[in-house]
Amino acid sequence: MRLIDTHTHIYLEQFDEDREEMIQRALDSGVEQFFLPNIDSSSITRMMQMEEAHPGRCFAMMGLHPCSVKENFQEELAIVRDWLDERPFCAVGEIGIDLYWDKTFIEQQKEAFLLQMEWARELGIPIVIHSRDATDLLIDLVEKNIDERLKGIFHCFSGTEEQARRIIELGFYLGIGGVLTFKNAGLDKVMEKVAMEHVVLETDSPYLAPVPWRGKRNESAYVRLVAEKLAALKGVSAQEVAEVTARNAEQLFPVTAWTEGKSTGN
Repeated sequence: MRLIDTHTHIYLEQFDEDREEMIQRALDSGVEQFFLPNIDSSSITRMMQMEEAHPGRCFAMMGLHPCSVKENFQEELAIVRDWLDERPFCAVGEIGIDLYWDKTFIEQQKEAFLLQMEWARELGIPIVIHSRDATDLLIDLVEKNIDERLKGIFHCFSGTEEQARRIIELGFYLGIGGVLTFKNAGLDKVMEKVAMEHVVLETDSPYLAPVPWRGKRNESAYVRLVAEKLAALKGVSAQEVAEVTARNAEQLFPVTAWTEGKSTGN
């Protein structure tokens, strides 16, 4: 089985004690590629080190997480832009709006999201969207700015059937992770009606571990549990889920061309 974890923060300190062992567990579970979303300026060095240590397996994104949009967000955005000008990245991410913890900077979050979305359009790379208590708002913003150059993932999708439909109509993928396995989340009912051609798999490690590890540290090996749950819902093999979702990820992230561009400095 060949799996791709399209969203994992395995560079974070939660993995400092066993990072290489954790990666080996993921490889043993069939995970061949890891896509690393940035958070803010404090996470860049660790993320880059991870990519350098595992070339061809770990691929860095560049963006400003909405929870890091504070008073200094313009400075943080300038750092993101400098890096995007410095070298290729597989995506602009993770970006978006998070109204769960704090609504103080909602207008700044919107501004940061729209600007980074425009940068992705300019560079011809996807966006990876973080949405918490803001899914309809973000769908509206994408709908108002959509064109053939704009593509990406609504990461950690846990919304309604109607929200899923709107996202798919935009040409975006649903990023499905451990929430799919949560008993009362309701995502299983939604995903029964969503074709796998619109889905990519993710863990969001170290967060949102699937059952039976819910509440524990998540890791990329557990993406296999997500694939198995989706397979059970669809009445197909986990192998088929892995093949379709990996193909979707490869269509979104053309990492061969990206790696070649990175090596030549283009």
